[in-house]
Amino acid sequence: MSKTATLDPPALEWAHHRFQSYYGGTRVEPPTRFTRREFAAFPFSMQTLMRRHASFRSVDDLRGFLQTEAPRHVYYSSAYYRTPSASTMSAKDWLGADLIFDLDADHLRQAEGKTYAEQLELARGRFRDLLDEFLLGDFGFDEQDVDLVFSGGRGFHAHVHAESVLGLSSGERRELVEYILGVGVDPSEAVIESREGERGPSLSFGSGGELAGMEGGRPQGVRQRPYRRLAPPDAPGWPGRLTRALFQILSRWDEGGVELAARDLRDAGATEAVAHDWAERLVRDGRGRQIRKGLSLDVSTADFPPALLQQILDRARINVQGETDAPVTTDVHRLIRLPGSLHGGTGFRVLPLSRDDLDQFQPFRDAPIPANGAPPVDVDLLTDVDYPTVPDRTQGREGETVRVSASTALFLTLRGEGRPRALGPSRPSPSP
Repeated sequence: MSKTATLDPPALEWAHHRFQSYYGGTRVEPPTRFTRREFAAFPFSMQTLMRRHASFRSVDDLRGFLQTEAPRHVYYSSAYYRTPSASTMSAKDWLGADLIFDLDADHLRQAEGKTYAEQLELARGRFRDLLDEFLLGDFGFDEQDVDLVFSGGRGFHAHVHAESVLGLSSGERRELVEYILGVGVDPSEAVIESREGERGPSLSFGSGGELAGMEGGRPQGVRQRPYRRLAPPDAPGWPGRLTRALFQILSRWDEGGVELAARDLRDAGATEAVAHDWAERLVRDGRGRQIRKGLSLDVSTADFPPALLQQILDRARINVQGETDAPVTTDVHRLIRLPGSLHGGTGFRVLPLSRDDLDQFQPFRDAPIPANGAPPVDVDLLTDVDYPTVPDRTQGREGETVRVSASTALFLTLRGEGRPRALGPSRPSPSP
């Protein structure tokens, strides 16, 4: 569950009112088979205990709860139960569960040091890859069986509700995660060895300098050198994925030059001499471009060192490993945010998305509550802020006052970064 800022009673009441206004004017759509789901919520209060084991018999019951309670966070179970309101898991009687994939920005490689907006953009790209490469690609799920959701916070969720996945055990779900993560993938799967297109025999000489293995002018019993090539970049599964990643590395080296390639090769474990030699071959001599053009690894009279190839492909494998929150996917009782609800740490909508929406989605533009005529709000900043991508481009120093839209004021308040001036000075929160 997400961490949320602690607010004093006036700020809680103001934010709660904004949530009530939203739920009063919004028809939140229930998830599939919602009468078999458990629902849970965090209220707007100084106490942060989750209220669990709720269930609803009708859409009106669910919407009535949201309008009346306007909770700070709302969740529902990925699982289906015979009795979802039972107070113990055994009494609920598990019937199956959606397959959930959760990708959070702050868990991603390369997220460190990025702003919140930059992290969300990184997450959007990785989530798109997760969807296209694995869920719709390798796993072959139908797009209509995969619901895409912006979490309202730091990431994206994919809810797979195809009949084929509902009964999967936790262990079987972990196997899917491990496939995405590349656990057990051998980078050499991208290399195909065959006798087609051989370059001829590999000859050797005897101790006296004579050519060994010759009889009657013909080589006898000599070893044939196999033809080594990469799997086509559009090959299914990990072989094609590894080739595409290797192409990206080679392109990066072509753009960055010999020194960059040599440094990367040294970082991957090559000796100084081998790294420099092959950086020269692959970049300055154009062998990397030849590989990308013809897929052949036989681009030199010297064998492409298998150990070096393994190091490069290992690096490629790391670059293309899928990234997903494994505990979320493997947990067959998981609670996940309700699409259409509001995130209590940002005030953003937990927004359902189509595949086409995902390409153009901008969280700071698309996820805030619509203004609907609400007047601007003067907000005293409690810390330095810089959100150039919000609709009103909010920037300021601690102690300054900025005039922003009601949705941006809600965002700053819930994050503990600002306080509506009308509420008066901030007061210490009483102990729960």
